[in-house]
Amino acid sequence: MEPHEERVLALLRAPGVLTEELRRRLLELLLETSARPIPYEEFLARADEDTLAEWVQGEVRHYSPAFRSHQELVGFLTALLSAYVQHHRLGVVLSAPFQMKLSRSGREPDVLFVAQEHLHRLHPTHLEGPADLVIEIVSPESAPRDRGEKFYEYQEAGIPEYWLIDPQSQWAEFYQRDERGRFQHAPLDPQGIYRSRVIPGFWLRVDWLWQDPLPPVDVILLEIGGEAYARRLIERLREQGWL
Repeated sequence: MEPHEERVLALLRAPGVLTEELRRRLLELLLETSARPIPYEEFLARADEDTLAEWVQGEVRHYSPAFRSHQELVGFLTALLSAYVQHHRLGVVLSAPFQMKLSRSGREPDVLFVAQEHLHRLHPTHLEGPADLVIEIVSPESAPRDRGEKFYEYQEAGIPEYWLIDPQSQWAEFYQRDERGRFQHAPLDPQGIYRSRVIPGFWLRVDWLWQDPLPPVDVILLEIGGEAYARRLIERLREQGWL
């Protein structure tokens, strides 16, 4: 990055200099100033957590802020998966904005899961390589990306599991990678339950996603894990001195 650009970025990030909205827009304009493809490292250096953008083959692509229903669902799934994954020591769950660097793009999935054996891919600013599970909450603005180019990018990258959840139409699609490396639609069971392949023992009743308000995470974890989960939770609380 050029020295003058570094000075501009430092000024924009200084507290109290600009309003949040103006600072965000100026950062976006700075990212757009060059017509040449920019390296991924330069994109990371210029952008910050308030910059709504992804990196695709050297091009910076901006996207719109999310709706409330989108954010509530992201928060619900992040909390649910994080609690389950941490309890079973299976890995890490992260939500946007956090970059996932693939061979031709740097995407920001709404929710991603990285298994314990792949935690070496995590860096302070991004995930270097594919997550084990990617979840995108579909909106009218994001649907062409989520169902189109992202679908094939994630498939090509070797992501084992991909969820597409559309809160407006109350529709969810789940895909699992087959032996040929292609996403195959994974149907729900007769009770409307989806069972994850990459998170052992985790299942999701899809109707939970459409409840208003969304159900308490603790109640769902007890339903998923049953008595065994309750016993392990009590043992852990005792180990930590809470009981």
